[in-house]
Amino acid sequence: MIPVPMGTKVWLAAGVTDMRKGFNGLTALAEKVLEQDPYSGHLFVFRGRRGDLIKVIWWDGQGACLFLKRPERGRFVWPSPARGRVSATSAQLAMLLEGIGWRTPQRTWRPLTSASAATRSG
Repeated sequence: MIPVPMGTKVWLAAGVTDMRKGFNGLTALAEKVLEQDPYSGHLFVFRGRRGDLIKVIWWDGQGACLFLKRPERGRFVWPSPARGRVSATSAQLAMLLEGIGWRTPQRTWRPLTSASAATRSG
């Protein structure tokens, strides 16, 4: 997982990106398409046409870092707008990288009773 410092914003590039782009091409997209400063320390996430590859680029204060992920199976859940940017939290980025539907996560378990109620009845 990418260590995301507190207060760091995550920007998803809506639509598809040419995954042949490297540092220079992706920082240019962050600046022109996402209208953000690529040297701000925020994370910029891009997805390829097939949805099975993402690239994350960020400036860590010393240089540009590039993170690439291709899942063994499946595709990454991505926002539907054809253009523009979508803001996400670091928790949503973590879910995205795990292949979880990050837009509307479903809680899978909830306790039926509280611990104090269980000890009073027992």
